[in-house]
Amino acid sequence: MSSTTGTRGESVTPANPAFDTVADTDVTALLERGRALSTPVLRAAVDRLAPPMDTVAAYHFGWIDAQGRPSDGDGGKAVRPALALLSAEAAGAAAEAGVPGAVAVELVHNFSLLHDDLMDGDEQRRHRDTVWKVHGPAQAILVGDALFALANEILLELGTVEAGRAARRLTVATRKLIDGQAQDISYEHRERVTVEECLEMEGNKTGALLACACSIGAVLGGADDRTADTLEAYGHHLGLAFQAVDDLLGIWGDPGSTGKQTWSDLRQRKKSLPVVAALAAGGPASERLGELLAADAKSSDFDSFSEEEFAARAALIEEAGGREWTAQEARRQHAVAIEALHRVEMPPTVRAQLTALADFVVVRKR
Repeated sequence: MSSTTGTRGESVTPANPAFDTVADTDVTALLERGRALSTPVLRAAVDRLAPPMDTVAAYHFGWIDAQGRPSDGDGGKAVRPALALLSAEAAGAAAEAGVPGAVAVELVHNFSLLHDDLMDGDEQRRHRDTVWKVHGPAQAILVGDALFALANEILLELGTVEAGRAARRLTVATRKLIDGQAQDISYEHRERVTVEECLEMEGNKTGALLACACSIGAVLGGADDRTADTLEAYGHHLGLAFQAVDDLLGIWGDPGSTGKQTWSDLRQRKKSLPVVAALAAGGPASERLGELLAADAKSSDFDSFSEEEFAARAALIEEAGGREWTAQEARRQHAVAIEALHRVEMPPTVRAQLTALADFVVVRKR
């Protein structure tokens, strides 16, 4: 996968022709199925929360607007629920067996979003004001904590051995997710981060929960640990591919599609893959970028930088090769994920659907 040229508001376009053959309609159906089967259970779980947390959570999920009126807000693509249902089918169970896992993973994912938005100071998510902006930081923290507790409750109330195994995997994934967020924040204050450190951080922050989504349905469907572990490997590498694309969008994505500001990750001083790869590349552009970012870290007026100043940094990242390296890394992680699928016996249709979802993650243009 390679990126298009230019520095502002562009989509990420794949160079590998094979990715262009993804059947969008098939993927849309998988995502819609995941949403249709998990949303009623998700809504019922949120209804357990005490006021006003139930209302705040409903706003976050896009079910109501800031005034409490019913809304058709963007609740996300539902990739993780779709993967959890396919995971159950990969183990030979019905998709419905994976629903509690799909809901639990979605609850943890949104717990992390609520806290991340507050920690990062993000005022927009999914084209709406974030929860902390509308309801205040305290509610963002409390509702995030409540969603995490609900995730384990949904699983453990099943009362089966498989539910206990699933809850253990989800707990480990959540701990890794939090590790990744802590690493991400600490890296913002360092002048240099290695590519290996960045990949470890992103493997925790994004890969761990996506990996759990890809195994939790199988566990609930009665799969053994070898099968679940292999599906988890697929999800881990898919998560790294997903995050690599997200890193590209965090710098060059179209705000109209991403719902975030231009140069979002540069504004937050994030040491994302394009930045880290560019700094490690060597050469004049890399050295100039390093000088600018070191000065930025000490600047008292960073928040008032102009669009041109951020555009100049993005151009240096691209000139140093950070954009192309990250695009290639997304392709590599995608290939490793697909290879893992061939180590598990599963219905051919399910393998094809898991492959299509992986393709969708890498070519998404939002």
